[in-house]
Amino acid sequence: MTQSKVPTQLKAGIAALMIALGGGYAAYTHIDGETAALLRNQYVQAVAADKGTSEAVKVAMVMGAYYESSYKHIGTPYVDRLGKGQPLTVCNGITGAQVVPGRYYTPGDCYRLERVKYVSNEAHLNGTLPKWASYTVLQQATFIDFLHNKGAGAFDGSTMRRKLLAGDVAGACRENVRWNKGTVNGASTVLPGLKVRADANAELCEGGLQ
Repeated sequence: MTQSKVPTQLKAGIAALMIALGGGYAAYTHIDGETAALLRNQYVQAVAADKGTSEAVKVAMVMGAYYESSYKHIGTPYVDRLGKGQPLTVCNGITGAQVVPGRYYTPGDCYRLERVKYVSNEAHLNGTLPKWASYTVLQQATFIDFLHNKGAGAFDGSTMRRKLLAGDVAGACRENVRWNKGTVNGASTVLPGLKVRADANAELCEGGLQ
């Protein structure tokens, strides 16, 4: 049996969210210690409590919280040395004009900033993919996470989008594994964190939460 490439903590975070939403997956009828701890995580609780977002956005936000900070709160802006252009970053991958040097961002601040971006990403995908509503929640969540990490421009010109438009959803899911590189000293380089994200998203998108 092939070993899963989805980190245990990420699975636990998604499971905790689904349980908090009143659903859950059959594999999590027994709540282990890590899942129980994440049920108490303030970020997971905030995402679950928000009635104004779709389930896919909520799952994507929890995924992003794992990839960007391992579910830890990052309230002080820092320079992302591995990011393109080394942007000033805060919370779970938030960059841009709203990130003010020297300001401390509370968990509530982070949630509000992140939610706007995730909802915008979902709207973009819904507008550009005619069959958006037919994808599973985890498929939608991985595509939303792709936009959060790589941007709408990267998605719009990607083979991933072309395969989705052609009806090859499984092939589009597998395209995630290609997006594992960043620029280091001017050279395109496979980065461990991006590889984990790419491989895990490909598996979640194609096979669901095993």
